[in-house]
Amino acid sequence: QVQLVESGGGLVQAGGSLKLSCAASGRTFSIYGMGWFRQAPGKEREFVAAISWSGGRTNYVDSVKGRFTISRDNAKNTVYLQMNSLKPEDTAVYYCAASKICCSTSPRSYDSWGQGTQVTVSS
Repeated sequence: QVQLVESGGGLVQAGGSLKLSCAASGRTFSIYGMGWFRQAPGKEREFVAAISWSGGRTNYVDSVKGRFTISRDNAKNTVYLQMNSLKPEDTAVYYCAASKICCSTSPRSYDSWGQGTQVTVSS
């Protein structure tokens, strides 16, 4: 397994931007597909975006297409989520996760999870 630590969350006004980072430990980071999920209070954990081990394939939930971009830097063992044009409904705790397959939308496909970072978008 790989250990994951998210950062970059915070409070932003609607229309603003944030960039989340997820730093991974271990030398095998590059073999994992990576995903971002989010969970709002009282709601189930929701898939946001995923990226293949090479970065050549990505997948997004429809509600963030055109606004969010997932990327990774295997040399830095880090995956990113650039979030633009943020909306109040994007408010949630955001989690990164690692999977041995690409680019599943199901949390069950992911073996390792970070502790989460809070994103709050004010209207």
